[in-house]
Amino acid sequence: MRALLTTFSWRELLHHPWRNASAVVAVMLGVALAFAVHLINASALAEFSSAVSSVNGQPDLELRARQGALPDELLERVATHPSVAVASPVLELATTVLAQDGTKVPVKLVGVDALTVARVSPALMPRPTTGSDTSRQRFDLFAPDAVFLNPAARQALLADGDAPASLQVQSGLTLRTVRVAGTVNAPGLPLLVMDVAAAQALMARPGQLSRIDLRLEPGTQADTVLAALQLPASVIAQRPDQAGERASNLSRAYRVNLTVLALVALFTGAFLVFSVLSLSVARRQQQFALLGVLGLSAPERLRLVLAESALLGLLGSALGVAAGTGLAALALRVLGGDLGGGYFAGVAPSLQWSTSAALLYGALGVAAALAGGWWPARATARMAPALALKGLGGAGAARPRHSGWALGLMLLAAALAWAPPVGGIPLAAYFSVGLLLVGGIAALPLAVGALLNRLAPWVARHALPLLAVERSRRLRETAAVATSGVVASLALSVALTVMVASFRDSVTQWLDGVLPAPLYVRAGSSLGEGNTLPADFVQAVARVSGVARVEPLRATQLQLTASLPPVTLLARPLAMGGNVLDGQSLPLVGNPLAPPQATGMPGTVVPVYVSEAMQDLHGAMPGGWLPALGLAFPEAPAGTRYFVAGVWRDYARQHGSVVLDRADFVRLSGDDRVNDLALYLSEDAEEDAVRERVRQLAESLGAQDLVEFASAGQIRAISLGIFDRSFAVTYWLQAVAIGIGLFGVAASFSAQVLARRREFGLLAHLGLTRRQILGVVALEGLSWTVLGALAGLALGLGVSLVLVHVVNPQSFHWTMDLALPWARLLTLCAAVVVADTATAWLAGRAAASRDAVQAVKEDW
Repeated sequence: MRALLTTFSWRELLHHPWRNASAVVAVMLGVALAFAVHLINASALAEFSSAVSSVNGQPDLELRARQGALPDELLERVATHPSVAVASPVLELATTVLAQDGTKVPVKLVGVDALTVARVSPALMPRPTTGSDTSRQRFDLFAPDAVFLNPAARQALLADGDAPASLQVQSGLTLRTVRVAGTVNAPGLPLLVMDVAAAQALMARPGQLSRIDLRLEPGTQADTVLAALQLPASVIAQRPDQAGERASNLSRAYRVNLTVLALVALFTGAFLVFSVLSLSVARRQQQFALLGVLGLSAPERLRLVLAESALLGLLGSALGVAAGTGLAALALRVLGGDLGGGYFAGVAPSLQWSTSAALLYGALGVAAALAGGWWPARATARMAPALALKGLGGAGAARPRHSGWALGLMLLAAALAWAPPVGGIPLAAYFSVGLLLVGGIAALPLAVGALLNRLAPWVARHALPLLAVERSRRLRETAAVATSGVVASLALSVALTVMVASFRDSVTQWLDGVLPAPLYVRAGSSLGEGNTLPADFVQAVARVSGVARVEPLRATQLQLTASLPPVTLLARPLAMGGNVLDGQSLPLVGNPLAPPQATGMPGTVVPVYVSEAMQDLHGAMPGGWLPALGLAFPEAPAGTRYFVAGVWRDYARQHGSVVLDRADFVRLSGDDRVNDLALYLSEDAEEDAVRERVRQLAESLGAQDLVEFASAGQIRAISLGIFDRSFAVTYWLQAVAIGIGLFGVAASFSAQVLARRREFGLLAHLGLTRRQILGVVALEGLSWTVLGALAGLALGLGVSLVLVHVVNPQSFHWTMDLALPWARLLTLCAAVVVADTATAWLAGRAAASRDAVQAVKEDW
């Protein structure tokens, strides 16, 4: 076998280097894309987890509030427990810093206790700048105006090559001046570290903490300590490794879907290997026949062709791993660790190369090449050597086979589409898509036969079309093989087109529903527990000329369980009775439910609306109760219950959100802070004029640069722009798939024409000109590609149903409405038919040599 590879196969490779190189490149592209995506995601996740671990430290336990902040009083109670060795308080708030050039840099302000933080989170231990006055440097650890910068913050705030001596930190709608007193070693995004009491005063958070890190005495069990502390239900205790698990879970579905999308190129690469080897086998038909006559058995011929495909796959995989490594390194350097999902924005990780991952993706490339080479190898093994020497019954002749198993695969695919996800990943749905594609391609002979049988009577009076249709109808297996690459590439292109169009259409409708006001105002970094708008500013905006009404929004994080990412709690005025003047109407999935009036149980019923992710992850069903929400409101009156009045569609928060009326939120929590303002304008008011009046109001308060404005149109345009950039890779994958399909058609038709030289010679003896013979080839190509386009369209629509209604809901916990962009789909199919027909004609012209007439003499 080795001798045949180094002589017979190697000479074929050298004789047609470009054709074999195209198959190698196809495998290389698939492996490179998939491996690069894996390396980028793994490197970003490792960097992100490392940064989280450094900032959070390695305590035995973390105490956090389920919603809002922890009170200072809890620290003293926990720290005095005999089983607690260290209790380190931490306050974390997102804010912005005004750089020297006037730009606003988003940072995280972290308040720590310098006396305890070193024992729990050494990376957050402040290091004063060395100087002559050592006593002052020591007291800078507790100074109310001293901050310490991590490397990312120093890099972002460089002034003339050096870190600035002072900074202006935003607190609400004011700027507070602090001085830079030293550094900290914490990696990750920009951090400002200062004394916890100073941070509370600076950000107007007296008596509030984000978390308390506990280091227990040796030999102490965490469960025993928690039971002794008798913490209130509004406090949640978690292990530090759960933060890393949540970071991984947060982006896992996105990372897996991106990897599967990248493997599409590898899937289509298998068809290109199939086409290249089919053409190669057809060209070497008589050589294989001679080897068979000389004693090379059918299994040995099978192994020889499979060895050739494995060689192509091995070379493509090796180049793909190298190219993927370079692509990942370049992407990490230029784009950072974020690939469009926003999970690792701002992270600039170093490359984390994995030998096991390289071997895995290399093996996938070899497996794809072997799958592509199986049918040509099988055809070569079934060849009758004696007949093949005379050009009869060669590798190009396909044997009819039963298609029952193909229909069985499609039925199995439909059944798997109903299976639940595994660990939050739609594995069964992925298998469903794969089986649907394989089964649909395998069932092509049935479709080809059925359609051509109906077409045959229409062309019975026309000689050339009759020749093309009758040959395709009687050799439908050959037609199916030739169009399989077109069907696969077009089906994937149609499925991706429908999925992206459906998602974009649903996002557009959702934006129209959640952005009813023409103008929005917010403080910089106002999300969550960061900067908020003062109450006097909110009241003043409501009195601005041209403002009809103001709707405030409060957004805060709610930790329902320690193992899952936090959900977002949104408080806004809601149009409960259908009157839009009462508040906003949510884009609900279904009709809202009225809260029960009489249940025989005392207490107040608070209607809430949950996102679709809350149904999947937390079991919040419409018409049911959400008792876990009571943990967010420990001061609520006894007997308060939370009724799920409806489910709303939320594309902004993948891991869940809960909406309740702002009046209920303020009454239950006592928190009347505001993150955003939605401004509804008077009929005769101009948006620009109102924006300028609000800006002047902020300027009168000294906050002209601290308030951000955005119109509904701007938010919609930015959101859709981000969406388009995130899905730009799908258009490139479609182009790659179509290109591979076109090359496959060219290779398949070249192989068919080579195998039919005697047939063309006979037609020439019967009086057909070369132009007419090539016309028959072009008509065959037209009929085959039209059938392939119809099959690819139907198969792609079936795959799109799985993507839209199964993969997306199971991966991201949101649904969308199916949208079929018929104009785009029909244009795509028409372009493929024209390109494939032209490709088939050109391939036939190149392969049909003028000695076809002489080839007939070989039979006599």
